[in-house]
Amino acid sequence: MHAYAGIALLAGSAALAGCERLGLGGDAAATLPTEEEARAVYSEHPRLRDVRLNGNVVELTFDADRRNLRRGGSLWARAGLFVQLLSPATRDLLATYDGIAAVRAISVVSGVEIGRATLLRDELSDVLWRRTLNLLGHALREGTARPSRLEDLAEWGEEHTEYRYNPEYVPPPG
Repeated sequence: MHAYAGIALLAGSAALAGCERLGLGGDAAATLPTEEEARAVYSEHPRLRDVRLNGNVVELTFDADRRNLRRGGSLWARAGLFVQLLSPATRDLLATYDGIAAVRAISVVSGVEIGRATLLRDELSDVLWRRTLNLLGHALREGTARPSRLEDLAEWGEEHTEYRYNPEYVPPPG
């Protein structure tokens, strides 16, 4: 009987160690930022309105640029959300605070939500982050002259996040 107990204890210990390696156990080293620390990471984003922690999700609210919305309509409503979310600041925030499960950006104009997108921590590898920042750079530099650059960023963001749009700003496909 004692031999079975020893084997069960050994198996349980091995399973627990495996859970720790997978991040399923209680990882005491996981850290979350305060709202002030998260806000500081986004200090270069002039349109940042609010930062909140919702459990282990950092929620960022940004004011949309009215001029861009008037000029670019639904394309800018889509791309503008990802200009804010898929930024070097988001990459840095996730790299610095390993307790963050996701970052959510919410885009608003006059208090009305235009859209929201949630980027899960492990969605973008280092290679995909490089591609993301490349698309972002092209959208910011060339988006006015080449709207296809904004479309590329929006499509990339939609492929790599959980998102939804206000249908008054971005009509549903179909």
